Amino acid sequence: MKVYTLKKEQFVGRSRKDVFAFFERPENLTRLTPGSLGFNILTPSPIVMKEGALIDYTIRLLFFHVHWRTLISTHEPPHRFVDEQLRGPYLFWHHTHTFEEKEGGTLISDEVRYVLPFGFLGRIAHKLLIKKQLDNIFAFRADIIKNIFEQNNSNADPAREIQHEDEE
Repeated sequence: MKVYTLKKEQFVGRSRKDVFAFFERPENLTRLTPGSLGFNILTPSPIVMKEGALIDYTIRLLFFHVHWRTLISTHEPPHRFVDEQLRGPYLFWHHTHTFEEKEGGTLISDEVRYVLPFGFLGRIAHKLLIKKQLDNIFAFRADIIKNIFEQNNSNADPAREIQHEDEE
């Protein structure tokens, strides 16, 4: 069984408190996910981010909608949280989100460890499709994060602003 690891970092010129507040609202995942994935949260809002929280949603893979259930296994505001797939397209998915205060802002770090189904065929799919798709998802997310935190002045609360956009 091959375990893959994806690591990404992004610096934003905002306080760790502001950045963490945005990320701990699962409803903001819709904004951070490319529309082509047809991401839809099934869990009713508001979703309280805490250890043990369960979040259900669907994504579109090829022509199929896949139910994904995530467990928040660690929640240590404003430093980190971990989401783990309980049900979904991967055999294993463990995503650690870390927020480190740096001079002038916050370093957002993601480490995703995952295992694909289908053995040898899964390894081929990873090489041909899945690795690139995950890289594209995180690139999309990085662009959105940059826009969200750069368009708001330093006194604005991006978590609240996005919440209002979601309510419209």
